[in-house]
Amino acid sequence: MSAPTPASPQEQALRHVEARSSGDPLDPRSRVTLNFHPDRSAGGRQILLRLADDGVYLSQFVTGTSNGGLTAHPGGDPDLLDDYIEAQVHGPVRLDRDVEALVLDPSYRGTAVEAAARRLPCPVEWHSGFRLTIEHLWRHPNYRGQEYVALGAEIAVDGLLDPRIIGDAVRTGRYGVQALKKVWHCVARFGSSLPPAGEIPDPHRPASAA
Repeated sequence: MSAPTPASPQEQALRHVEARSSGDPLDPRSRVTLNFHPDRSAGGRQILLRLADDGVYLSQFVTGTSNGGLTAHPGGDPDLLDDYIEAQVHGPVRLDRDVEALVLDPSYRGTAVEAAARRLPCPVEWHSGFRLTIEHLWRHPNYRGQEYVALGAEIAVDGLLDPRIIGDAVRTGRYGVQALKKVWHCVARFGSSLPPAGEIPDPHRPASAA
């Protein structure tokens, strides 16, 4: 009798994950959101331009742009933005076949990010946006820490923070990426979309939460 063929590394990895998993498989029809910063670079090239040229989505593990948290477990950090476990996408995700849309923050309208996004073989859509005034940020010094409130105030433009402004701060190289990530958490947690210039918000209508 011949010896059994040893399992490949891929098969071993799948068996390991399966042995540690519980519950039924997810519905394969479920929609999946892949989140990344569209204004960042990987290998010296803008991520969206690389996506346009490659035609496939590459995980942050591959591009080396990940800065995910490490405490997404029982007893780790108590906030909604801390309890997500970073997962890797392995296998091809083709932009022309598998992607419903690239959804951008409106702060990128009219920028190089939008221009690069228009090169992708999938629709470009816009969500309502994340905006946070410094006045509002100062009300939450205990959320991520006073030092990140101060950092947010330092990088703000006209008293405002949004994803584009934070991305601009990242590219200066003057600030730690993890520190700016905490500022982004504040924007995502407490920010809301702002009305168009000159429009007065209805004080009886609740603001949409980020």
